[in-house]
Amino acid sequence: MAGCCFPVARKGSFKLVRSTSFGSYKRSRREIHKGPMVVCFGEMMMKLVPSVEGVSLADAAAYKKSPAGATANVAVGISRLGGSATFIGKVGNDEFGHMLSDILKQNGVDNSGLLFDAHARTALAFYSLKSDGEPEFMFYRNPSADMLLYPEEIDVNLVKKATIFHYGSVSLIKEPCRSAHLAAMNVAKMSGCVLSYSPNLALPLWSSAQAAREGILNIWKFADIIKVSVDEIRILCEGDDPYDDIMIMKKLFHNNLKLLLVTEGARGCRYYTKDFKGWVAGFVVEAIDTTGAGDSFLGGFLSIVAAHKYIYKDEKRLREALDFANACGAVTVTGRGAIPSLPTKNTVLRVMFSYFN
Repeated sequence: MAGCCFPVARKGSFKLVRSTSFGSYKRSRREIHKGPMVVCFGEMMMKLVPSVEGVSLADAAAYKKSPAGATANVAVGISRLGGSATFIGKVGNDEFGHMLSDILKQNGVDNSGLLFDAHARTALAFYSLKSDGEPEFMFYRNPSADMLLYPEEIDVNLVKKATIFHYGSVSLIKEPCRSAHLAAMNVAKMSGCVLSYSPNLALPLWSSAQAAREGILNIWKFADIIKVSVDEIRILCEGDDPYDDIMIMKKLFHNNLKLLLVTEGARGCRYYTKDFKGWVAGFVVEAIDTTGAGDSFLGGFLSIVAAHKYIYKDEKRLREALDFANACGAVTVTGRGAIPSLPTKNTVLRVMFSYFN
């Protein structure tokens, strides 16, 4: 799934040891921070991965479960870093749905916007990284509860409290969730929120690559901040060079956009504003699992933007924030699974301190 993987590279490698239990993290009193709110809108599902690495889904003898959903990952990432985050979406009124709700709560995310559907199941996603490095996906959403969120079910008061309203593109694929997504965006825009968009392109969920391009780009012009990966640019721009600054400014930058971020995998990330552009290197790590690293990057960045809405006007401060975001992504790839590997602020600062010193 393009957009959710962000292995990063920079001199000064490190290793971290952490628990792999995604329900074990609890915020201490010192970590709880009531600051500017980031509301994340989208899907949350249960991902099942083979218990043995490097096998296909068909060859796997057993599977282990892991919480998934890009915008939910971002919400947890922000909370882990000491920020305030709320998640809005829908799961099934089943064991997996209640488990996912508890995971949000355990990680300090406000889950009051998460609804339960009595007539549809929580979405399932089977994922495997085969021995040849090729990812394999299989989704069960026919329909799943996240697709059945209606506009009138959204708590608009939660949206109005946001400093940043963050969203992806999976919620744009089917109705009624698409209309709910657009309605929530409209409330956020009218309330003065910063609109943050990370497509997190999942081609297997769309009917075709063309449908994905049209659906994702249809709301492109409304965002204030967009984060997109190199692989996503190749698809959205139909094979154009994702490193071509002129092409990117012509096709992807728009008059309303304040900041465009392009993640480059091992190289780090690029940034584009109306006044300046540049590149920030990543950090060298021993990558174990890149799942969720892009979401961790974005969670780290938005945790800073929430307190500094006009950071796109200050290049020095922007670069510092992107250093922090790159370090978040670096920490995440040293663990397994997205939510279990999302870092705390102290962990990220230790990584940055060890490198810069």
